[in-house]
Amino acid sequence: MISRRPPLLLLLPAVLTVLGVLLPLAYLVFRAFGAEASELREIVFRTRNLELAGNTLGLTAAVLACTTAVALPLAFLATRTDFRPRRFLMLLGVLPLAIPGYVGAYALIAASGFGGTIQALTGINWPGPSGFWGALGVLTLFTFPYLFLNLHAALRTQDPSLEEAARLLGRTPWQTFLSVTVPHLRPAWLSGALLTGLHVLGDFSVVSLMRYPTFSAAIYQQYTAAYDRVYSAWLALLLLVLTAAVLLLEARLMRGVSLSRVSPGGARQPTTVRLGWGVIPAWALVLLLTGAALVVPLGTVVYWLTRDFDPAALVDLWEAAQTALGAAAVAAITTTLLAFPLAYIGSRYGQQHRWARLTERAAYLGYATPPLAFALALVFFSLRVTPSLYQTFPLLIAAYTLHFVAEAVGPIRTSLAHATPRLEEAARVLGLSPLQALTRVTLPLIRPGLWVSAAFVFLSVLKELPLTLLLSPTGFDTLARNVWTYTEEAQYAAAAPYALALALSGALLTLLILRRETGKASPQGQQSTPHRLPEASPQQGTPL
Repeated sequence: MISRRPPLLLLLPAVLTVLGVLLPLAYLVFRAFGAEASELREIVFRTRNLELAGNTLGLTAAVLACTTAVALPLAFLATRTDFRPRRFLMLLGVLPLAIPGYVGAYALIAASGFGGTIQALTGINWPGPSGFWGALGVLTLFTFPYLFLNLHAALRTQDPSLEEAARLLGRTPWQTFLSVTVPHLRPAWLSGALLTGLHVLGDFSVVSLMRYPTFSAAIYQQYTAAYDRVYSAWLALLLLVLTAAVLLLEARLMRGVSLSRVSPGGARQPTTVRLGWGVIPAWALVLLLTGAALVVPLGTVVYWLTRDFDPAALVDLWEAAQTALGAAAVAAITTTLLAFPLAYIGSRYGQQHRWARLTERAAYLGYATPPLAFALALVFFSLRVTPSLYQTFPLLIAAYTLHFVAEAVGPIRTSLAHATPRLEEAARVLGLSPLQALTRVTLPLIRPGLWVSAAFVFLSVLKELPLTLLLSPTGFDTLARNVWTYTEEAQYAAAAPYALALALSGALLTLLILRRETGKASPQGQQSTPHRLPEASPQQGTPL
C-alpha cells in the first residue's frame, strides 16, 4: 500500500522549492518598505505609477482582444471546416511560439524604416513599428499560439450533440455558434488568456524596443539606468499586484464551469463546415498571418545576415550557442528533477492532504511572477543574504529552475495520472521498498513525461531574457542576450546570426514536441501544454 505520508526524500525538495520561491519575494517586500515614510509616500503616490498601470493594463487588454481575433478563426478553420491542408494550419498556430518576442520585434524593426528590408527589396519606405501599436502588433503575432492551442483542443473535443440539439430547435448556424459553441470555449479561452496576460504583464523586451512604457520596462530602466532600487522594488510589487489580480479574476470566472458531455457514448467528430466561397477570406487570413508571423521575421533575419555577414562572427556565435545550450541543458535537468517530487506529491497525496496541494501550487507562484520582478527579488535577496552568489552561474540556474518548474510539473503529473498507483501497491506487496517501487515501476512508466518536461524547460530557458540580463555572470553571453544587445544598438546585421540560430533552435524543438504530443494525444485531448498553468483551469486540457 502507498504510505499516507509522502517519503521524506520527495518532501524535502518540494519544501525547498516553496522556500526558494517565497523567500526572495518576501525580501522584495522588505526591501520596498525599507525607505522612510516620507519617501514611501512620494514613491507610492507618483502619477507615473498610474500612467504605467494604465499602459500595462491597456496593452494587456488589447493583446487579448487581438489574439482572440486571430486564434479563434484559425482554430475553427483547423477543426471544423474542410480547409486544407490542416497540418499547415496547425504549424501556423504553433511555430510563432518558437520565435521569442524580442526576435520578432528586432525583425520587424529591421524590416521597416529607411534602409530596412522592405525598402531594399520593394523601394517602399514602410513606417517602423513603435509605441503602443508596435508593441500590440508584435505581442499579438507571437503570443496568439497560447490561445490557439487551447481553443483548438476545445473545438476538437466538443460534444457535437449540443450543436445538433440547437439546430433541431431552429437555431441558425451563427446563432448556434454564439449560444452553444462560444460558451463551451470559455474555459479554454480563460486558460489561454491567462497565459497571454501573464506574458504581456511580464514582457519588457518588446515594449522596451518599441519605446512603450509599462511596469516591466520601467523596472528594468530604474534598476539598470537610474540605480533606484527602492523605486524599482515598488514597481515590481505593483506589477505583482496586477498579476495577482489577473489570477484571481481568472479563478473567479472559472467558478461553476462544467463541460459534462451530453451523449454518454464516446466522442464523435463535429460536423464539417464546407467553406465554399468562404475559402477566399480564409486563405487571406492564413497568408497574411504567415507573412507577418513567419515570412517577414525570418526573411528579414536572412536578409541582414547575407547583407553584411562577417565570417569571424561565427566564433562568437558558436561560443554564445554553447553557453546558451549548456545553461538550458543544466536548467532542464535541475528543473525536471525538482518538478518530479512536486508532481508526485500533488498526484498521489493531493486528495488526502490539503498541504500537499498547496505545496505543488506554490511552485506556480514562481511561474506567475513576472520574470523581471522575480529576478529583482533574487538580486536583492542574494545581495543581502549571500553576496557571493550574486551574478554567478548557480544563482542563474536556480532562477531558471524556480521560475520554470511549473512548466515541468504539468507533463509529469499527466504521466502520473496514467500510471495507476495500484502498480506501486502491487510492487510493495511483492516485497519492494517504497524507493524500489518508485524507481523500478513508476519512473519507467512516466519517462515520456519526464522527457517532455525537460524539452519544455530547455526551450523556455533558451529564449529567456530578463533573468539572464539581471542574474548572469559577467561575460555570460547567450543567443538571447546578444540579440537584445545588438538590437538595442541598431546593429541589425550583427544581431542576425544570433536571431536566426535562436529561431531555428526554437522551431526545431517546438516541432519535436508537437510531433511527440500529437502522436500520443488521447481522444479527450487531456494533455498539457508547455506554457499552461494546469491549476488555473483544471477543466480544460490542451494538446501540443
